Amino acid sequence: MKHYQIVIVGAGFSGLCLGIKLKQAGIEDFVILEKAADLGGTWRDNTYPGAECDIPSALYSYSFEHNDQWEYKWSGQKQILKYQHDTAEKYGLMGHIQFAEEVSGAEFDERDKLWRIATVQGRQLTAQHFVTAVGQLHHPATPHIDDAQNYAGVCFHSARWDHTVNLDGKRVAVIGNAASAVQFIPEIAERVKQLTVFQRSPNWMLPKLDRPYAAWEQRLSSKFPLLTRIYRFSIWMLGEWVVLPAIRGNRFARWAVKKVCLGNLHKYVKDPELRNKLTPDYPVGAKRILFCETYYPALLRENVSLELAQIDRFTEHGLRTVDGRELSFDVVIYATGFKTNPFLAPMKITGTEGRLLSDIWRDGAHAYLGVSTHGFPNMHMLYGPNTNLGHSSIIIMAEAQANYVVQAVTRLKQEHKRVMDVKQSVEQAYNTELQSRLADMAFNLVDESWYKDGNKITNNWAGGTREYVRRLKHIDWSGYHTA
Repeated sequence: MKHYQIVIVGAGFSGLCLGIKLKQAGIEDFVILEKAADLGGTWRDNTYPGAECDIPSALYSYSFEHNDQWEYKWSGQKQILKYQHDTAEKYGLMGHIQFAEEVSGAEFDERDKLWRIATVQGRQLTAQHFVTAVGQLHHPATPHIDDAQNYAGVCFHSARWDHTVNLDGKRVAVIGNAASAVQFIPEIAERVKQLTVFQRSPNWMLPKLDRPYAAWEQRLSSKFPLLTRIYRFSIWMLGEWVVLPAIRGNRFARWAVKKVCLGNLHKYVKDPELRNKLTPDYPVGAKRILFCETYYPALLRENVSLELAQIDRFTEHGLRTVDGRELSFDVVIYATGFKTNPFLAPMKITGTEGRLLSDIWRDGAHAYLGVSTHGFPNMHMLYGPNTNLGHSSIIIMAEAQANYVVQAVTRLKQEHKRVMDVKQSVEQAYNTELQSRLADMAFNLVDESWYKDGNKITNNWAGGTREYVRRLKHIDWSGYHTA
């Protein structure tokens, strides 16, 4: 049985970041277990037409790894995946990644004070530190619709796009209209015979203002990286000083963001009835704010229709709505997002006294700083509970978490200690504060969203990135039991 100082689960942006930080600290005794055959996480899995990031690449990239070869201001999936590959190669991570190794569970051994980790493939490993870097958006959510087994056509989820299916001249239904849908719908609308978009609720949508970078801009970025850092700061500032205040309920900021969103809608959609269908009835920021300028024009095509009626069931040839209409489709595409709760499922994680993490989190996931949970010593989370953002780049959060974990690993080794476990009182106080702050934010003004588990907001952070980075900069060891 192989033993490592650190086992990391997941080779996406967070896992790669921690690997780089460990190597920079002179720590080489670690492995990254990746369930797929390639690294990249969500940027490996999501290959639907038009897939791209909704944060400009100058900010959606590591602060320590400048890239002057971005082709667009908002880079597509292939460019981002290449950036991940190039970064992993540059920092010597490939030798630390073991592919096609899916972790099925991990159990803390109280006697030996280490983690025993099992994979679906039958491997057994042990580690002093167990780190989850599995992200929040990687298990596609496919809603149950009656009689799906009777449907004779093709059906797939946008996060598992079936590239063998030729959509040219087909009648296509898209169930869902959020972040992924608004990217691929314009791409397929001009190819299909008929496209019907089933909308549950409309989105607040800002203009993207995307464009390709000119060759001279790439050369300038290469010679003067400071200019890119200034641009990066300006993007960060817009999120922190405009979008975040809107989410927090600042009247002026919320009015300003709403006005720009409505301006984007009115620019393209002149029909008052369609505008009304595309105007949200919830506050700006309560659900994910989208960036797009091609979705509205796609809806105006003669072969595209917006359907507000709920789906009752599948039929052999398509879908039946609750008002009794039967619509025929050759292909049905789910654009229904991801299952973000329960966190870390389906891994079975067992802490001290045989307690299951899934039981501890039965009423919603929680963690101190999104990194540590009491009763699970030396288990560290990247992109854990309440670390998602609605206004900025998650990579900022991942870097802060990676630095925190490196501090923990280094300090324990220096002091010849084996374990650290956050105090229950500290974790409870932190989460009481966090939920109190979240209660006053836009996230709490809708009954359902992927940010919530029941009535509890489990996914999102309550502040700005600067506050989060500050709180993780130095570990407050008085909040941990060490042994």
